[in-house]
Formats: sequence, structure tokens, C-alpha cells
Amino acid sequence: MIAYIEGKLAHKDPTYLIVDVQGVGYHIRISLHTFSVLKDVDKAKVFTFLHIKEDAHTLFGFADESEKEMFMHLISISGIGPGTALVVLSSLNSNELREAIANEDVRSIQAVKGIGAKTAQRVILELKDKMKKDQMISTSDSKQIFSLPHNTIRSEALSALVTLGFARNIAEKNVDMILKNNTNPVTLEELIKQALRMA
Repeated sequence: MIAYIEGKLAHKDPTYLIVDVQGVGYHIRISLHTFSVLKDVDKAKVFTFLHIKEDAHTLFGFADESEKEMFMHLISISGIGPGTALVVLSSLNSNELREAIANEDVRSIQAVKGIGAKTAQRVILELKDKMKKDQMISTSDSKQIFSLPHNTIRSEALSALVTLGFARNIAEKNVDMILKNNTNPVTLEELIKQALRMA
């Protein structure tokens, strides 16, 4: 088990990082929350989980241990694999998800792409007691506005959404609608998050 990887962030994308550790580049899949935390830093300690299948070894990474813990809780639930867990944590950060589970908010969880009503209910049923033990709901989400041109944000958002499993034409339609309806500047994370909720 690789508990964490610490090194230079050679590449940052809303869906993955490449961490350079003494000349070896580790490809690590991440959530949108982790991207928003690490996007402005050059070096980081990324908490990791190594998922092993017959045909692939995939590293999943998290900016903090609480997100990794929530990821581990999610993949323990029947019907939720690591890819789906990452989409959940890209739509709702770990604190928002804890709150939704504690409040039995099926609608918020079901709004995530790939999560149906039964799976949302299962998440609440199986994790509610665990969330009660860990009632540390924090509101320290950093929302920075960056002045990237629409075209740059649009193409990066489309790339991330396609990686997360969206059909390109649907992703384009959702992203264009959000950009059209937003009069204020929108960050890359907010754009992807809103598009995920339109799924």
C-alpha cells in the first residue's frame, strides 16, 4: 500500500496529477476538490490509494486525509467503484458529502452522475453512523476567481468532463449553457462542478 507520495507537481489537470519523485513520474487520478487545493502549489504531499485490477494498477490521490477517508468509505459500498467515488468527490467535497449523509439528503447525492436513488440511499444507510462519529464539518473551501479566458476554461472543463465519463457532445452543451448563463467570472472548478450537477 502506498500511503502518500511527496514531490514536485510536474503536471496538474482537473482529473489527474503527475508527481515527480526523484525523476520518477507518478500518474495520480484526483478529484476536483484536490485539484482546487493543489493547483497553485509546486510541491505537495498527496495521500494515495492504489487500486489493483488484473489489467491495471491505478493511483488515486487526495489533498488531505479526510478526503481519502471519505473515498475509502465510498468504495466500501456495493456498486461504487473508485471511478464513481472520484466523481462523487468532484461533485460534493468531503464536508458537503458528510453533511448530505448526516441530513439524509438523498437528492444531493443522487444528483451526482452515475448515482441512482437506490445507491444514494445505500450511501446514507451505510455511512450515517460513521459520519456521526466524525462530525467535523468545516467551511474552509477556498474559492479563487481566476481570470482565464473563456476558451481556456471551456477546453479544460471539457477535457475533465470527458475523462470523468461524459459524452463530449453533452459536456459541450452543459459547459456552453453554464458559461452563457453566468454573468460573473466562473472558476474552472465551479464550471466542472456545475456541469457534473447537470448530468
